[in-house]
Amino acid sequence: MRKLNRRGIFLFLAVMGPGIITAAADNDAGGITTYSRAGAQYGYQFLWILLITVIVLSIVQEMGARMGAVTQKGLGELIREEYGVKWTMFALGALLVANLATTISNFAGIAASTEMFHIPRYFSVPTSAVMLWFLVVKGSFRTVERVFLLFTLIYGSYIVSGILAKPDWGHALHSAIVPSFVMEPGYVLLTIAVIGTTITPWMQFLTQATVADKGVNIRDYKYQKLDIYLGAALTGIVAFFIIVATAATLHRQGIHIDTAADAAYALKPFAGDYAKILFALGLFNASLLASAVVPLSTAYTYSGAFGWEIGINRRLREAPAFYGIYTFSIAVGAIVVLFPNLHLIDTMIRAQSISGILLPIVLVFMLKLINNKTIMGDYTNSKLHNILTWAMTVGLIGLTVLWIGAHLLGLGA
Repeated sequence: MRKLNRRGIFLFLAVMGPGIITAAADNDAGGITTYSRAGAQYGYQFLWILLITVIVLSIVQEMGARMGAVTQKGLGELIREEYGVKWTMFALGALLVANLATTISNFAGIAASTEMFHIPRYFSVPTSAVMLWFLVVKGSFRTVERVFLLFTLIYGSYIVSGILAKPDWGHALHSAIVPSFVMEPGYVLLTIAVIGTTITPWMQFLTQATVADKGVNIRDYKYQKLDIYLGAALTGIVAFFIIVATAATLHRQGIHIDTAADAAYALKPFAGDYAKILFALGLFNASLLASAVVPLSTAYTYSGAFGWEIGINRRLREAPAFYGIYTFSIAVGAIVVLFPNLHLIDTMIRAQSISGILLPIVLVFMLKLINNKTIMGDYTNSKLHNILTWAMTVGLIGLTVLWIGAHLLGLGA
């Protein structure tokens, strides 16, 4: 039994990474900003939406990891094999738009965090972009993983600040269980953003690609599943406390988030006069982590779909397309943020809305593939997995239609 336990621990440590890294990167600049605005503007009302979304997140991430372990192929590669090049370009086109928007959002987070200390974006953004490029292109897979996992420790500050803010726990619990909805375009779009920043399109492609790249087989998949569920739990816990902290501070005092400094106020119960510094560090680290991970998702997906060399263990000359896509994504994200008069907070939230609007495209492909017995054999989805994922897919489409209709009819704010 002792040997079995040691083997289990060893195998878990060996496969650990895809679930936790993608979940940590999920709480990126856009995530922090979106959750903060949700709590500041609507108090605890978004907690029930978050609870449902995190449950579906764990299911969807597990689906991707399971497909990676069974097929040893990425999601893009499976789409091309089953549906051909045209559908692959459609799916990957949606991913590219969502990923570029998210990358722009994260470089906006880098700019917002450094500008709090009067460091101009024209210095911090290009410097960070070059540093990330060297980290991934010149580093090994294990080195990059360790750096990314180290960055996840910063999220503890949000948990502590949420507790010290002395929120109304009864109200928070009630809001997490009892649904409420505000029929106005701003609320609907923010709902799409909360879902889109929690279950992002890039996460599904990257999780499956990294599981396959690591060579995790279905025999040891239960350890990978634990990694996935821990990652989803990490995402949910951090997001929950960001909403709670901002609801207990900003919403209570009627403060709306228009700048990064406004959001930093939520950490004051914990950090006092150092709230600005702590928030800036957290936002910078979260932005830096996701600014590397999201472009990697794009590179993994496109390279896998078209049979190009994959993986950051390979040298630049061995995988030119992979590194070319990665470089292109980082360059676009950094350059757009350098545009003058770009509103950083709105840019970050709009990027999450784009992800939420495009997410159903990815979910439909995943559901079709994972329920194909020719591909998955005995490892197809359960009925519960299908019901919950289809419900989220249809719900997002409905919210998008509702938001568009409300705008066209001029309803609400």
